[in-house]
Amino acid sequence: MNRIDSTFKTLKKKKEKALVGFVTAGDPNIEESLRIIEAMIDAGLDILELGVPFSDPTADGPVIQRSSARTLKQGVNIAVVFEMTRKLRKKTDIPIIVFSYYNPIFSYGISAFYNDALASEVDGMLVVDLPPEESMEMTSCWSTNELSLIRLIAPTTPTERMARIAQSASGFLYFVSKTGVTGSDGLDSKEIDDKIKTLHSITQLPVCVGFGISTAADVKSIASFADGVVVGSAFERLIEINLDQPNLPTILAEKVHRLKCSTKTTSV
Repeated sequence: MNRIDSTFKTLKKKKEKALVGFVTAGDPNIEESLRIIEAMIDAGLDILELGVPFSDPTADGPVIQRSSARTLKQGVNIAVVFEMTRKLRKKTDIPIIVFSYYNPIFSYGISAFYNDALASEVDGMLVVDLPPEESMEMTSCWSTNELSLIRLIAPTTPTERMARIAQSASGFLYFVSKTGVTGSDGLDSKEIDDKIKTLHSITQLPVCVGFGISTAADVKSIASFADGVVVGSAFERLIEINLDQPNLPTILAEKVHRLKCSTKTTSV
């Protein structure tokens, strides 16, 4: 059983939902980024999404766009992300998912990316702009199923297509809570709940919800029916407004602690 499957199994026994945290790798700098991530893990983060900075994002809102711009100036790329993962693996065993657009992976080399991801003990991949119909170019180079492929489900995805997407996914499904970009406001919990019920009826994979989740109240609401919640822009916003603060890791850890506590209030 891989780390992702094991984590969801353990959380279910504990009657908790997964807190999945996204940060852009190397923000605000590589060493501080590692300290931030370690503090977040110590504070209760269940799954880490480590973002590969990209110059032309289509799904990321202004906060994450600015974080990518900061790290690109420092030369952060996939090779650096793998180096960070190897360092993190010396201190933690939580699942690590690399979050990227396809262009950096294609430029790195598909086979090289797969082999280096496994060598760096990455558990999964989420490629934002690679639909299932076009992903064989990437997955055909994967010699095993050791690397989970997290698939995105949009709020506008028809049920039949949900089923097709789920068939080629592993690890968990990422349900996008709204149309638009990351960090945008407003959640319709009833509508999201209905979509999650549909997904649970067609797949055994856990379903995590992301986009627009930033507060403990958001987490508690979504965790009442989803298997996990994904928080990204809220963490990156904290980094951005506290760039010069020496206690930045502590600030992020306190945020993780508050959000994680809200995943423990639901029954499974």
